[in-house]
Amino acid sequence: MKRIPALQTLSREHHSALVLAKACIRAAELDAGTAIAVQCANVQLAFTAELMPHFDFEERNLLPVLSAAGDTALVERTLKEHEAMRGMVRTICDHNETAALAAFGHLLADHVRFEERELFPRYEMLVEK
Repeated sequence: MKRIPALQTLSREHHSALVLAKACIRAAELDAGTAIAVQCANVQLAFTAELMPHFDFEERNLLPVLSAAGDTALVERTLKEHEAMRGMVRTICDHNETAALAAFGHLLADHVRFEERELFPRYEMLVEK
């Protein structure tokens, strides 16, 4: 889907996030200690380098626009999911838990779909007025 310039980088970053989500789910399904440990390390690196800056950008730039327009449900869901993933990453990094890795993968994939299908289209509608 073609995005406005302000969202193009974020939308491209979603591809990497979906690859990470799929790898988390796959590693959890294998339930092999080495695969879990490797994927947990990958999550920590990707979260620090890619996801945290992505979340921070959205929270500083997109969500205030949506909030000002009264789209509190979209804003609240986004913030809730960002915070949930931050907590999951701490658990994953501290304990290499298979269930937490799978849950993170599923939430990340669902979150990307939510942003692409609901959050970004609404933001585009507001800024293109």
